[in-house]
Amino acid sequence: MAFSTEAVFREDAYLRETEANVIGINDRGGIILDRTIFYATSGGQPGDSGSLMRDDGDSISVAATITGESKDEIIHVPALEQAVPQIGERLKLSIDWPRRHLLMRMHAACHLLTVICPYPITGASVNEEDSRVDFDIPDAGFSKEDVTARLMELVRSDHPIYTRWISDDELAANPTLVKSKNVRPPSGKGKIRLVCIGDNASIDSQPCGGTHVATTGEIGEIHIGKIEKKGRENRRFRIRFGTMPAN
Repeated sequence: MAFSTEAVFREDAYLRETEANVIGINDRGGIILDRTIFYATSGGQPGDSGSLMRDDGDSISVAATITGESKDEIIHVPALEQAVPQIGERLKLSIDWPRRHLLMRMHAACHLLTVICPYPITGASVNEEDSRVDFDIPDAGFSKEDVTARLMELVRSDHPIYTRWISDDELAANPTLVKSKNVRPPSGKGKIRLVCIGDNASIDSQPCGGTHVATTGEIGEIHIGKIEKKGRENRRFRIRFGTMPAN
């Protein structure tokens, strides 16, 4: 039986602590809660780590967060040799905020890159220090210096980043919202979550279930570390924090 967890992070990515009830323990010791602030691995963004505090003061370290039988079933994977809570137990949740904030900044930066490179996305991976986005581009025609300059222009403009929901029918009527070449956003539940950048989504709007900062300015200094050729029509752009090193 698949459980359903309220994904609090979808509405408030800045909530660092909350409380929740244990509704299930799977056969591998994974902890399922009725609600959570822990993002589960999906769409190239890794799941959160952190801790679950019990009433007696004992802490359960969460090493990873993944989805189960469905995207709505979120499983908190405890580190090795951790205690297992009881079903019905109430826990205090705390995410590893410094790590999450890095991922939020980096994920938002990846969205900006898709604005500058408006080509089909063939892959992506968000990490704390070095992320990548792959595009279907026969001939890149980009330099890392030019892309970095354009990224930082968007960062310094401090555009708002926010979410809104549209219906399956609205998405079907606007297929260009989907930037991925091979992966479609989950449909059939009546609504799709969009991440928008700029007033009235003037910079970008695309389906995404991840966590992002509230403004482009919060991303901070970023640069393109390298542009790699990964096949005849595939180019990989690597994003890194900090200023571009001098050649």
